[in-house]
Amino acid sequence: MAEPPLAATPEDAHAKQRLSVRRLFGLDRSGPPPPQTLAGQPLRPWTLPNAIGFTRLALIPVFLIVALSSRDGREALGATLFAVIGWGDYADGIAARLTRQYSRLGTLMDPVTDRLLVVSGVVVCWNFRLLPRWAIAVLAVRELVMLALGRYGLARGVQLRINWPGRLAVAPVMGSFFFAMVGWRTVGEVLLYAGLALALLATGLYMRDGWRGLRALRSG
Repeated sequence: MAEPPLAATPEDAHAKQRLSVRRLFGLDRSGPPPPQTLAGQPLRPWTLPNAIGFTRLALIPVFLIVALSSRDGREALGATLFAVIGWGDYADGIAARLTRQYSRLGTLMDPVTDRLLVVSGVVVCWNFRLLPRWAIAVLAVRELVMLALGRYGLARGVQLRINWPGRLAVAPVMGSFFFAMVGWRTVGEVLLYAGLALALLATGLYMRDGWRGLRALRSG
């Protein structure tokens, strides 16, 4: 007598998704998230993507020391370190999709590292007046609010998935700091305003989704 087929697991379903070029580079986010990244899963810290994440995190204080020790904030080494840390976010995502070494820790660590990098860029650009202070002040407050909202949501079982305005805001925001640090202030300003508009839109959507999630938990 033939045995009934085993039920497909979420891991099986995710593994069957074809790794297209768009998916590899994070442009195709369709389908469910990897089950290893969901709440309640083990952290799994010892993976290649997390090694990249740990390196990014460790380089942030190095960047701050180098940049703040410079004469005017326009230091080649500081700008290079900032770019390496920023692009590392794409590198660990590509590594995770290539190796399928997804982890709960990576999901939690990446946005925190990105926000710490943004705050670090704000500190340097504020200190040396590389960009309009009012705009970078708004951006800094936004990042701190998002960190607080993230912790608040996790403590109450609500996890906010990154939305497209938030995803699109990363490149112009990071780019604005980089171009300001290499002396291209006008380019930096244009990118900062574009990134700030997207980031504020994303924050509004996060707050809406978080409120809906809390209401669903309370009603359930």
